[in-house]
Parts: sequence; structure tokens; C-alpha cells
Amino acid sequence: MFSKLREKLGSFRETIENTISDKVKAADSKAAQAPEESGDVSGAGDASAGVKGGKKQKKIGVIEKAKTLILEREIVLSENDLEEPLWELEMALLESDVALPVAEGIIDAVKQELIGVHRKIRADTADIVETALRNALLSVMTKEMFDFDEFIAKTPKPVNITFIGVNGTGKTTTIAKVAARLKENGYSVVIASGDTYRAGATEQIERHAEKLGVKLIKHQHGGDPAAVVYDAVQHATAQHRDVVLADTAGRLHTNINLMDQLKKICRVAPPDLVIFVDEAVAGNDAVERAREFNETVAIGGNILTKVDMDSKGGAAISIAHVTGKPILFLGIGQKYEDLVKFDAEWYVDQLF
Repeated sequence: MFSKLREKLGSFRETIENTISDKVKAADSKAAQAPEESGDVSGAGDASAGVKGGKKQKKIGVIEKAKTLILEREIVLSENDLEEPLWELEMALLESDVALPVAEGIIDAVKQELIGVHRKIRADTADIVETALRNALLSVMTKEMFDFDEFIAKTPKPVNITFIGVNGTGKTTTIAKVAARLKENGYSVVIASGDTYRAGATEQIERHAEKLGVKLIKHQHGGDPAAVVYDAVQHATAQHRDVVLADTAGRLHTNINLMDQLKKICRVAPPDLVIFVDEAVAGNDAVERAREFNETVAIGGNILTKVDMDSKGGAAISIAHVTGKPILFLGIGQKYEDLVKFDAEWYVDQLF
């Protein structure tokens, strides 16, 4: 998982460590060549103590004084030191499907952490660089936070959640995973089969509903999806169910008719939350689709599927930043329990 991006971040870290090491060696050489009298100031405190009992004061050698100077010396990384490594880092981020504005934000954050800041030579250079990278990544991933469990607990029931996205990204399976999670937390669930056009769509979600033991509201093939979702909300209200999870037809953001249909669903049965689902392996395509969908229907949160198959890792870094909406969950497998609550700290940990 994220092996390519992890490798590229490691390469940047190694480059900066080498740059710092070169500066340390230069400082070491300069201090070692300093005339002996230049170090007398460092020993002034010891000399002031005088010599007691006729004991001869121990003379500090040039090398020892040089070491003392080095330990107290600080280095400063300049923009010239980081210009090429930062350019290579930006290219690596773009190759890992990090969107351009997000990559630029990360580069700016790393610059602020490293350039012109005094660093003690004795500090662990690996920690210096890794901390800068971690802080930069977290700064673009945590701008908008949202606690799904808290939202479900506090929203008046039934909570109406609509899932949107393109075909083949695991949207229907994700709905089943969310239903399983809600049931485990003690909530009653109704699923609305709003994908009334795709062959086998209702049968697919019906199998999940049977396995999970939740009510499924469906209409005939080709029926009005807005009516299906509306009926599901009415059923949940009458039967005092807690949450409605509405599936919708997978659609490309370029399909105007289907996007208009999505607007109608949200108008007829206004959702409390709209969740965009896409696959992490789609990279920048997923980010662009999220942006387009968000312009049609206001997205409240994102779920990324197939994260366990993603070697690049850029989609999760970008999608929350581009849409301004948080990632709620990550799909990491096919089982119902393979849905993990998104944690930016955990995500960044996987990159180091």
C-alpha cells in the first residue's frame, strides 16, 4: 500500500539529509582549522576558576575546542539548498496522483518548515526532514474534519444518506459495509435501491440486504429513482428506523441527463448527507470526478475504495483538499468489516 509514494518521500528525505550532512562537514572543517586562541573564549569560564593547590590548568587542544564549537553551531538551509530537491519532490507527488494545487501546497509547507530555520547540528536530521514532510501532508489533509459517528448520533432520525459516484468503483459494496457498521453500532437501517437502470443492480444490493438482515425498498426496473428514495424515507419514518442509505445509478459527471436525475433525487428526498464514492486507484480521475460531482450536488464527505490496492496514495491526499470535504472511510478489502474510519495521522504513518 502506497509503496511508490513512500519510496519517493524516502528519496527526498535522504537527499535533504545528505545536504545537511554536507553542511555539517563544512562546519566541522572550518571549526577544526580555527586558530587555537579563538577557542579561549569558550574556556574563559573554566580559566576564571583559577588553579587551586598549585595544580596546572589542563590545556584544551584545538580538536576538543573544535568539537565544542560544532556542538553549539547551528545550520540554516537556504532556498538554493532545497530548490532542486523540492522540484524533484513536486514531480514525485504529481507522479503519485497528487493534484497540482495540492502538490504546490505541500511544497510550500515544506519550505516554511525547512528554509531559513536554524537547526542544531546535533539534531537527528532524519527527524527534521520527516517532521517537515508529515506536517506538510497533514496540513492539506485535515483542513475539513467530520466525525461520521457523531453526525449519525446527533442528526434527527431517520438520517437520509445518499451515495453517488461512477460505475465500477465499489459504491454498492460500500453501502453494504456502511450498513453493517451502523447495525453493529445499534442502528436500524433501510436501504433504497435507487439504481433502477443498471441490469442486476437491484439484485446485487438485495443480496447484501438479505445477508445483513436490513429492509430493502425497491421499484421495478427502469422506475423513478427519486420515488424509490422518497418511499424509503417514508418507510423509515413510519417504522421508526434510524438510517436510510440510498444507492443511485453510477454515472459519469459528463452525463447531463443522469446528473439532472441526481439533482431530482436530492430535491424530492433531501439528503442529510451526500457521500461521494470512488476508488483510490483512479488517482487524479477520482479527484476530478469528485470536483465535478460536488458542483452538481453538494458533497458532504468522501469514501475511497480499493485503498489496499493503491501503490501511489495521491488520491486520498488530494480529494479532501480539492472538494473541501473530508474523507470519511477507506475501503481496504471485500469483507463488510473492511471499512476503516479515516485517520489522517494513520494515513501519513503508512508513508514512512
